[in-house]
Amino acid sequence: MPRPIIPQTPCRQRGMSMLEVLVAFIILAVGLLGLAGLQANALKNNQSSLQRSQAIMLSYSILDAIRADRANSASYTMAATGTAPSGSSLISATQGAWINNLKTVLGSSSSTQGSIACDTSKCTITITWDDTRGGGTSTETLVTEARI
Repeated sequence: MPRPIIPQTPCRQRGMSMLEVLVAFIILAVGLLGLAGLQANALKNNQSSLQRSQAIMLSYSILDAIRADRANSASYTMAATGTAPSGSSLISATQGAWINNLKTVLGSSSSTQGSIACDTSKCTITITWDDTRGGGTSTETLVTEARI
């Protein structure tokens, strides 16, 4: 007589296998590496943004100084330089302080320079600095034009 087939109860699995744990760990590690990359990129972009904002503030500061001495605005014209001009006049002292501020705030590399081109009604301020730390070029340039 044939034996009757008795249905077997399925074996219940308890816990997770080591392979499942390893796969979950690898997925978690890849995700965390992606987040670390995003964070590093955000830090670079924030550094570049900070330097650009500081350059804008420095261009406005020299424009305010020129507006305060509007009668001599054309005398503030200065070629691109990274060294503070010497002299005891108000104009030389203002230009020197501005160049020193550029070097202090934007970095004292050789590419950190400022130039001023003024006539009786309009000024153009050009600031150049090294933005490689922030992901930009080694000669990042900001040009500000304003009426006096």
